[in-house]
Amino acid sequence: MSARPRAPEAVGAIVQQLEEAGFPTWAVGGAVRDAYLGVESGDWDLASRATPKEVMRLFRRTIPVGVDHGTVGVFGSDGVLYEVTTFRRDVETFGRHAVVEFADTLEEDLSRRDYTLNAIAWHPLRGDVVDPFDGIADLRSGVLRAVGEAADRFREDFLRILRGIRFAGRFGLDVEEQTWRAMCDLSKGLEGLSAERVREELMKVMAQDAAPSAAFALYSGSGALGRILPDLAQLASNSPELWAQVLTACDSVSQDRPLLRLALIASPLMVGVTPPEGAAKLRKTLEELRFSNAEARTISHTLAAASAPPGLGPACTDADARRWLSRHGTEALNDVIRFWVARFRAGIDDGVDLRTISSLRRAAASGAPLSVGDIAFAGGDLIRLGYTPGPAFGEVLERLLDVVLESPELNSTERLMEIAAELLGPSQGHGT
Repeated sequence: MSARPRAPEAVGAIVQQLEEAGFPTWAVGGAVRDAYLGVESGDWDLASRATPKEVMRLFRRTIPVGVDHGTVGVFGSDGVLYEVTTFRRDVETFGRHAVVEFADTLEEDLSRRDYTLNAIAWHPLRGDVVDPFDGIADLRSGVLRAVGEAADRFREDFLRILRGIRFAGRFGLDVEEQTWRAMCDLSKGLEGLSAERVREELMKVMAQDAAPSAAFALYSGSGALGRILPDLAQLASNSPELWAQVLTACDSVSQDRPLLRLALIASPLMVGVTPPEGAAKLRKTLEELRFSNAEARTISHTLAAASAPPGLGPACTDADARRWLSRHGTEALNDVIRFWVARFRAGIDDGVDLRTISSLRRAAASGAPLSVGDIAFAGGDLIRLGYTPGPAFGEVLERLLDVVLESPELNSTERLMEIAAELLGPSQGHGT
């Protein structure tokens, strides 16, 4: 664990300018916490007595990130945007719509934070530390503890339950008893959170945690999983061995691929149901969590392709591999292979082995035609042969693609023209 944080020079310069103007300013939040954990972080946030108007008056390059909440973004000399937030205190607390007002002291500001590990302030110029809730001691002991009464903190904003689980999972912390009991007792409050906020938390777990299984174990144990992902919670309860294997598979995938990790987590939705039923369940879950259309397509496509392997070992011919690639696309191949490999290592048999994967990779690298647009024949060729455009054109081109997928060597205009004529019969241009 690092002895003290070290801020970028640009952060020190911002603090110095604010303090020379008479506004005490401290580094707070994630960067301070991460420094004491020995984790690098570029997320430097500052808390100051300066109001948003005063911050914008002092600095030439600013962005009103959240002026109503006291936050202004200030561009440092390094071109990075750093958030400066006015000291605040709670006036009324009722979930996300709490009423706050600006405060005079740092201590008031720290007292309204969620966990002791986030209620540590460090001065970038003097190196002083303000730690009224012993957050550093908790970090050194590997403990996650709420500031003050845990139940009060969670009633102020139930998202703090999910945030705490993410911190505990990511940093390998033990949740303090009172904090854990409040998480379990108040997990029902998660049902009132917006889908966007839940989705954001899930994405952070997938993108930041080396092993998402730690957070998901806490989701399950606290009852949070049943509140935010009820279909998966039911499946996890019914098939605990499979769920454990799915979490192991998720852990084996790099955090650089959060959507693939999510596809693995969602894969139990496809078990024991028909493909249309599984797709409908998945679509419902993604829609409820407000994933973007692009994200939903990526996850759905990966699962659909992975759930339909082309064949096992020698049974997967080159033609089978080309047809699979024609149906699912070469763009999906690498993630689908990662999906299969992760599940195989976790002990899940998807009916895929290395020979199947080799066949797919060989077919993708061969340059063989995989779509109607790739074949050496088009609708214009049929018109030149004297055929009248109509619905049959599309059917013929699909038939020609199937021929080429089976035998790529037949992909020549002349040969496909002969096959098309056989399929359509004589044209007016050729007589009867």
